[in-house]
Amino acid sequence: MFNVGDKVVYPMHGAGTIEAIEEKDILGEKQAYYIINMPGEVKCMVPTVKAEEIGVRDIIDKETAGKVFKVLEQDSTDMSMNWNKRYRDNMDKMKSGDAYEIADVVRNLSFKQKEKGLSTGEKKMLLNAKQILVSELTLAEHSTKDQVEELVENTINTSYSEYCKNPIPNNVVKKFISYDEVLEANNDDDFNATDELQ
Repeated sequence: MFNVGDKVVYPMHGAGTIEAIEEKDILGEKQAYYIINMPGEVKCMVPTVKAEEIGVRDIIDKETAGKVFKVLEQDSTDMSMNWNKRYRDNMDKMKSGDAYEIADVVRNLSFKQKEKGLSTGEKKMLLNAKQILVSELTLAEHSTKDQVEELVENTINTSYSEYCKNPIPNNVVKKFISYDEVLEANNDDDFNATDELQ
């Protein structure tokens, strides 16, 4: 049993605070419900007897939140090349409600978006996964949504740069050389323009 004031995660919805436990009569059946106040002033009702079965759990602590960020810092894990299978696999991870699994989805899809772009379905999934992850990390870190969103983005950008799948090819210009520099160099007897510019 959870109590009023407990911070919990409702799989596929995110983290929130139980603001009340109320008995309601729905379709002639009376039962107790957790009223969970979710981000964006959304309220969810979860039957108390089914909460465990649905996967409602306590939010992670600050130490675990640090480990979740470690997942975002790692290289992406292998995903199926088949869109349907990849979508199902990622959806299963999100339905689990596990913070590590959701972080894995966020990092993998973020990397894929940077490399090749995402389909509309996977864009929505990435947005949803980010919202779920950020909602829990915000409560775990006692921070604001904006601060956590920025930290998640920065962490992913840093890890993507480190494990970049598309390094700059050798034949791409990496440094701009001005025309004046080339003229100056050409006036130097010891300068071999062909060698320097390759």
